[in-house]
Amino acid sequence: MFLVVAQPVQAQPLPVPNIDLNIGPAESPTEVVDSVRLFILLTVLSLLPALLIMVTSFTRIIVVLAFLKQATGAVQAPPGVVLVGLALFLTVFIMTPVYSEINETAIQPFMAAEIDQVEAQERASAPLRTFMLKQTRDKDLELFISLSGVENPVRETLPLSTVIPAFIISELKTAFQMGFMLYLPFLIIDMVVASILLSMGMFMLPPVMISLPFKLLLFVLVDGWYLVVRSLVESFY
Repeated sequence: MFLVVAQPVQAQPLPVPNIDLNIGPAESPTEVVDSVRLFILLTVLSLLPALLIMVTSFTRIIVVLAFLKQATGAVQAPPGVVLVGLALFLTVFIMTPVYSEINETAIQPFMAAEIDQVEAQERASAPLRTFMLKQTRDKDLELFISLSGVENPVRETLPLSTVIPAFIISELKTAFQMGFMLYLPFLIIDMVVASILLSMGMFMLPPVMISLPFKLLLFVLVDGWYLVVRSLVESFY
C-alpha cells in the first residue's frame, strides 16, 4: 500500500508594484513634474482609442462598409457589430507592418531602457507618419501646411498635428469615392424595379421589397465580400 499525502506548495509571491495615490505636499520639483506627466499620460490613454482609429485604416474601411450596407438596403443584416469587428480585424491586418516597426524601433528599446521617452516618441511617430503621408493627397496636405504656417516644410519631418487632419480628410474622400462606385449597381437595380412596378401600375408596392432579393443575389453571384475586402486592402498598398 502506498500512501500519497498531498503537500501544500508554497508559490513565490509575485512582485506587485506599490501604487500610492495619496495627495500631499511635494518634497521636490521632480515629484511635481512626475505627477504632471502621470496626469497627461492618463489623459492620453483615455483618448487613445479615438487616436488609434483616426490615424489608421479604420476610417476608410468602416465608411465603405457603411455605404455598402446602405446600398444593399439590408438594414438589419449584417449587424453593425459585425461590420465594426470586420473593420477592426482588417485594420490590424493592414497596420501590422507599421505596428511591428514601432515595436522594434521604439517600444522594445524604451522598455529595455536604451532610449528615453522623447526619443521613443520620435521613433514611434516616424513609421506612422510615413503610412499616413503615403495615403494623404498633396492638396489636403498643402491645405494644413498653409493653415499651420509651417515654413520650409519637409514632408518627412512634418508634425503629426499637421499630418493627421490631412490624412483624415483624404481618407474620407477616398471612402466616399469607393462608396459611390459600390452604390451604382444597386442604384441601377432600384431604378429598373421601380420602372417595372410603375409600368404595371403597382404604385402602393415599395420598390425596396422587390429589389432587395435581386441586389442580394447580384452581390452573392459576384462574390461581393471578396471583391470589397480585396479592394479595401489593396487600396493601402
